[in-house]
Amino acid sequence: MHAMILKSIGSLSKNPAPLEWSEQPDPVAKTNEVLIRVKACGVCHTELDEIEGRTPPPQLPVILGHQVVGRVELAGTDVKGLEPGDRVGVAWIYSACGKCQYCNRGEENLCPNFLATGRDRNGGYAELMSVPAAYCYPIPDQFTDTQAAPLLCAGAVGYRSLQLADLQNRFPDTKIYVFARDEKEQVFARDLGAAWAGSSMEQAPERLHAIIDTTPAWTPILGALENLEPGGRLVINAIRKEGGDQNALMDLDYPRHLWMEKEIKSVANVTGNDVREFLELAADIPLQPEVQEYQLKEANQALLDMKNKHIRGAKVLLIG
Repeated sequence: MHAMILKSIGSLSKNPAPLEWSEQPDPVAKTNEVLIRVKACGVCHTELDEIEGRTPPPQLPVILGHQVVGRVELAGTDVKGLEPGDRVGVAWIYSACGKCQYCNRGEENLCPNFLATGRDRNGGYAELMSVPAAYCYPIPDQFTDTQAAPLLCAGAVGYRSLQLADLQNRFPDTKIYVFARDEKEQVFARDLGAAWAGSSMEQAPERLHAIIDTTPAWTPILGALENLEPGGRLVINAIRKEGGDQNALMDLDYPRHLWMEKEIKSVANVTGNDVREFLELAADIPLQPEVQEYQLKEANQALLDMKNKHIRGAKVLLIG
């Protein structure tokens, strides 16, 4: 099979083409796994974290990609409910132990043996991949392959963030305020129905019950904490933060930013239920993701466009 593989860790600014086009052996599915012929794979900021060493793969080379949509090519002998031809998705969660206290209470995202797709095991920047059948999810018919891909990470982890924010109502019953440094993104947010949009350090028109931070930066954390009402919660939705502006935390002022029982909670990975529930919800709405398509060989360009924010919308690789 053909794949784009990562052989070494380093800054994308020093090596703008870290992935290499390569011929790799076809993966073999174990008895509890399925072999998937990949049709599309989303490009995620977490791939930058892997490439640049903030959450490095445990071994190299590795095939990145954890927003995978494809068709079952072959099902292992112990697999029930999946057959060749079924369209499925694979998310960041590749597997968990299923036995620890976290797995037993449905929090396999916290499992000490959590394995991530495209980091701990080969992912979807390839024509074929194998994955445990328990962590494959049926894709609703409403979505094309490229529309479905970003739902498997940006969508599912966003859904988990909303759950952790503990909102009593959802949009449109709850007003949405958006912080973005780019004025075009602020306009985009208002076009989508935001009640207000401003820069990361601006004061919103009112104090907010909950704020979700989806950035790789540290400065927005200060702005978010200052905008929370007493007892409010900041949910940080990021696998890792980049180090460029980490010194901003030196301006943290306890009375202004943290006092009055404000909370900070991080999002760690996703569970299988997050993915299943969100795909059903997305189909009911239905969501219409905005995507930009690339060929598999253009994966390096897609990563650069994402890092430099040259193109709006989710980046998705077309495969096969």
